[in-house]
Amino acid sequence: MAERRHSVVEDDLKRIVSAQLPWSRFFGKTVLISGANGFVPAYMLETLLYLNETLDAGIRVTALARNREKALRRLGHLSGRSDLTFVFQDVREPYDGPPMVDYLVHAASQASPKFFANDPVGTFEANVMGTQRMLGVARDAKSESFLFFSSGEVYGRREDLSIPAHESAYGYLDPIDIRSCYAEGKRAGETLCACWHAQFGVPAKIVRLSHTYGPGMELNDGRVFADFVADIVAKRNIVLKSDGSTKRPFCYLADATVAFFTVLLLGKSCEAYNVGSDSECSVLHLAEMLCNLFPDSSCKVMRQERGREDPYIVSPVTGGHFDLSKIKSLGWQPTTSLEEGFARTVRSYQR
Repeated sequence: MAERRHSVVEDDLKRIVSAQLPWSRFFGKTVLISGANGFVPAYMLETLLYLNETLDAGIRVTALARNREKALRRLGHLSGRSDLTFVFQDVREPYDGPPMVDYLVHAASQASPKFFANDPVGTFEANVMGTQRMLGVARDAKSESFLFFSSGEVYGRREDLSIPAHESAYGYLDPIDIRSCYAEGKRAGETLCACWHAQFGVPAKIVRLSHTYGPGMELNDGRVFADFVADIVAKRNIVLKSDGSTKRPFCYLADATVAFFTVLLLGKSCEAYNVGSDSECSVLHLAEMLCNLFPDSSCKVMRQERGREDPYIVSPVTGGHFDLSKIKSLGWQPTTSLEEGFARTVRSYQR
């Protein structure tokens, strides 16, 4: 029997589909999601299936994933459904799934910095070779819309971080710094989207994510917010491996998911849209907030230097948040506070 969704996830899905979007455009259509078992795109997949459950929408979802074991660990509770087809292959290889693709979401990418040192080639190629493969699928299928998952890291090192990053604000990236395998890969993927739109008419849209958190994220992926949630769930002290002054704009997954669908359905082709939070929060404040939100965990905030064996490569970008005016012009607005979002996230790991 399929595992029941956690009540937090169920409530998130209800909130997502209540957004004032033209959901009916998906009815009777096929949606391909690459990297479908990933933390962020999995919520898009669950949303589409939830529409089928609640509105008999007749949406067919193709979930492309490289690793069968990992995919089924995240999405196995959905296997056996007639409205979901799994395709297990590397996104860098020629697509071998159902050819009918009305909407395509390309989210296959290693997003955790712990992989940037261990597998820089795979990190870069999923965003370049994989993007080219998926754009070709969209062209051949005459897809109605294509969405590429990019990142705020494409902005590089900007001079004045007090000014929110607009979609045209770019800074310096060192192309031979291994950490750039991710940011430069995303930049190249965006350029491919522009090229395929110009030459072949592929209706490619781009979302640039900030630090997105929520139910379903891997608690061992190396990013501080995942580490902190893991500490609270395990009722242990939060260990900072820096002074905690770095600021990040944290965005709750349900809010971000509405933004992704907003751009996929309403965004302009060959345009990029920031998706994130209006404000920043320091790593130290986040740690202290989590300890205060869950006093039963009896956690304290402690500090420890990173060991040389730690595979995490620290980003050279120390802060800066997004200008969200462009996506807000499409009607999107983040609605979940930091306290509510992290409280919901922690509860989603508690049965």
